[in-house]
Amino acid sequence: YSISAMCKALKVSRALVYYERKNKREDKKMEEEIIRIFKESRNNYGSRKIKVKLQELGYQVSIRRIRRIMNLNGLVSNYTIKQFKVHKSKCNEEKVENKLNREFNREKQLDVVVSDLTYVNVAGKWNYICLILDLWNREIVGYAAGKNKTAELVYKAFNKISYDLNRINVFHTDRSLSKKGCPYDNAVAEATYKIIKTEFAYNRRFEDFAELERELFDYVNWYNNIRIHGSLNYQTPVNYRLQLSL
Repeated sequence: YSISAMCKALKVSRALVYYERKNKREDKKMEEEIIRIFKESRNNYGSRKIKVKLQELGYQVSIRRIRRIMNLNGLVSNYTIKQFKVHKSKCNEEKVENKLNREFNREKQLDVVVSDLTYVNVAGKWNYICLILDLWNREIVGYAAGKNKTAELVYKAFNKISYDLNRINVFHTDRSLSKKGCPYDNAVAEATYKIIKTEFAYNRRFEDFAELERELFDYVNWYNNIRIHGSLNYQTPVNYRLQLSL
């Protein structure tokens, strides 16, 4: 029987039948978009960031519904997976002047850059990466990988910065603390490095140093140009910089 005949016999509005069918198609499409956004985020985005990306596509979806769809499809963010925690290192006891004083929101580019080192597994051995972050827009402006934790590694990272280094007002690392064992003045760098460890280094083994350098280049490009940041009103660091420079 035709749809019209069945609707007439059952006393159901034909418009209602087509409406439900359209909704099912839209639901399926939205589910596919959620899966796509999650995969393209390298399995990192949670429901809030997926909601932002869906809004850009014209979907108005609640966080609760996104979480339900993620659960049904087994989409588990890297941030929800229990991470291995290394032993705490010795507190920094050097007396270094506190210049940042927890003022994390800067008003101009390169006013303060922050940096730190972290280790990665390369063929079963620890290698290191150094990233230099512009506090203004959380952009990675310099980066490098090295087989040893040396001054040469930091030099290579600075050498990647495409701006005039004289524009940098303060270079801040975890060597500048509020007090013993409380590195709150490096909180942004610490939080960023937690992101790097979770998204790039955690539970990952690189086959050789060449692969590490390739993957680091790819990650920094993705982080700066594609990954959205809640602290930037869900913009990418590059988009944030370009908008404010117009």
